[in-house]
Amino acid sequence: MEPVRKLPMSDAEAQPIGQGRQRKSRNRPRTIAGRRLSRAEIAEGVRLADDMWYERPQSRAQCVDGPRPCPFVSCKYHLYLDVKTDTNSIKLNFPHLEVWELEHSCSLDVAERGGMTLEDVGHIMNLTRERVRQVEVAGIEKLRETGLIGDIDRVFGVNRKFE
Repeated sequence: MEPVRKLPMSDAEAQPIGQGRQRKSRNRPRTIAGRRLSRAEIAEGVRLADDMWYERPQSRAQCVDGPRPCPFVSCKYHLYLDVKTDTNSIKLNFPHLEVWELEHSCSLDVAERGGMTLEDVGHIMNLTRERVRQVEVAGIEKLRETGLIGDIDRVFGVNRKFE
């Protein structure tokens, strides 16, 4: 009987027990909790906001031909950060980039481009493909609850994706 030969192990098999696969390295969003801000920091933010001399666009028509990447981070359509009023927190979607380094800065510009893959949306929003899919499902459920999906089906024909 021939002796059993062991084949060389791959890197995945050679990992010590108890250690899973390493995650693909990516720059994750960072959240600044509102309750961690001191009163002095909050007062400074209010003072800085009051000292702003520029006028932010008030409508899409005013900003559609504006500079890109958009410098108005306080706009609710800007992709650089998200503000959650219920938790008083700020989520920096791209903590590894400065505002002027963003490839896409306005969600309205992205929406005008039309349909995109989950991968593309994930890249633009610094999210994983799976998280984008989860958000999509949650949005469709909200539309279904409002009855808007039925209106879409009636106008455009039945779309199997919504059923």
